[in-house]
Parts: sequence; structure tokens; C-alpha cells
Amino acid sequence: MDPSSPQAAFRGRSRLNLFWALSRTPHGLLDMCTPPFAALLWLGETPPAAVAAIGLVTTFAGYTAVYALNDLVDFRLDREKMKHAGGFARDEADLDGRIVRHPLAQGLLSWAQGVAWTVFWSLVALGGAFLLNPVCVAIFLGGCLFEALYCRLFRVTPLRALVSGAVKTTGAVAAVFAVDPAPSEVFLLVLFAAVFAWEIGGQNIPNDIADLEEDRRLGARTLPVALGARGAARLARLLLAAAAVLTAAAFLLGRRPFPVGFALLSFAGSCYLWWRPAGRLKRRPDRGTALALFNRASLYPPLQLSLVAAAILWNRWIP
Repeated sequence: MDPSSPQAAFRGRSRLNLFWALSRTPHGLLDMCTPPFAALLWLGETPPAAVAAIGLVTTFAGYTAVYALNDLVDFRLDREKMKHAGGFARDEADLDGRIVRHPLAQGLLSWAQGVAWTVFWSLVALGGAFLLNPVCVAIFLGGCLFEALYCRLFRVTPLRALVSGAVKTTGAVAAVFAVDPAPSEVFLLVLFAAVFAWEIGGQNIPNDIADLEEDRRLGARTLPVALGARGAARLARLLLAAAAVLTAAAFLLGRRPFPVGFALLSFAGSCYLWWRPAGRLKRRPDRGTALALFNRASLYPPLQLSLVAAAILWNRWIP
């Protein structure tokens, strides 16, 4: 191998990092907190150990597969982006670029390797989903379909953001069905709306504001392109406020509702994450402020998982 080639930086065990980069694992690990958060929030208690173990493996496999699928479907578009930008620089400020951005498009991984990786984790996810509840299989396949559709709508409509929101909710909804075949429809609706609003306001819009100039050159149809950076930033702030309210409400709608105090902590925690970075983004919508909001909003799943775990312990210890 030519020591000056990009592949030379990834040898031996470090080459596995390219596959984690394909699946955006540093970001994905934060998102993977969403399914256990949703399941525990509905149950109000921990599920059986076997269900929890299968659920965690299935969650990891599903998120790993879907994020890799994004780069497979977007392969040609990512190559076009790379050509316009002269390459993808590593960006420590961007969770999705902590290892390397788009290794498939950069030729660091072959197409066959990308497909094999995606298929392997998809099969693991499908097997786990079937063991938990066959409904979860349909939800996972629907999530994959919507992820591919989201990629294909890049130059079609800014309403593709709605598809992104729907994709991100699939893990949460599937997790609830994994622990209860007949959950409350009201709870599911509130949970869906909360995760949907968080994804668009805290992930999709900030990410698209960060890429705004590049997207304009490529003829993309995103919310920041359609509304302008400031208009999109205002919308992001409204959606994050809605997500905070809806998530707090979900703490009171589970099968074993939690004390009101934890709902208030959920609301306060959500606002702590996004209030100041969203305000800065509204005043100065540039790449730096957009990534700052994206990174802070990405902490929403582990924060809420921590709160619901604490609430379960509280219920056990405090009669």
C-alpha cells in the first residue's frame, strides 16, 4: 500500500474505525439511548433481563445498519460533495466527522465492504426484532425505507425533513412494542411527536444550516435553503421547545407514571441543553453555532435515559 494514500492511515485494527465511521458510531451511540429511554418510560420498570439484552443488541445493530445505509444510498451525492469541496476534512466539532467523514465516498472502503457491513447488521437487527416482537421487524424495515427516501429527496423538497423525523422515531416506537405488544396509543403519539420535534429541531435543521453554502451550490432543497438560515433557526427553537414539553408529558403517560418532579426535571434538562445554543444560532446562524446546537441537542437521549433510570430507582426506594 502506498504510504501516502488515505488508506495507509487505517491499517490493522484501526481499519475497523472506517466501518464505525461509515455508521457514524460516535453520534449513533448517543442516539441509541432513545430506544431504552422509550421502553423504560412506558414500562416504569426494567424489563426482563433477556428482553433487555436482546433489545440492546438489536438497537446497536439497527442504528449501525441505518446510518451505514445512508452513506450507501448517498454514495454518488457524497462523491459530488467531495469533488466540490476538494475532499472531506476531519472536523472535531462535528460528531459525524470525529473519525472520518464518508469513508465510502472517499474510497477508504469499497462498495462491497459497505454493503456487506450494512447487510450484516441489518440481519442482526431483523433477528433481534423478530425475537422481541414481529411488529418491530416491520418498523425497522419501514425505517430503512424512509432513510433511503430521505436521501433521494435531497434535491426535491425541504419537506424531506419530515421523513428524517419519522426515521428517528422508529427506534423509540419499536422499543415500546418490544416490551409491550399493546401500549397506549396516547403515549405512543406523544412519544412520537417528542422525538420527531427533537430530531428536526436539534439534528436536521442545525446540520443543514452547517452545510448551507454547500447545499446551495448542489441545488439541495432543505429547510434552511427554503426558509433562510435565520428562519430555519427560529423554527428549530420552536421545535425544541415543543420536544421539551412533549417529553415531560410522556413521563406522566406511561403504564406506571412517574412523579411530576421527574417530568419537571426532564423539561428543565431539555431546556438546559438547547436554550443557549439555540439562541446563539438564531442571532448568528453559521456553521459553528449550528454544530454547537447539534452537538448539545445530541445529548437529549442519554439525558432522558438517565432521568428515567433515576425515576425507576426512586419508585423502588421511595414507597
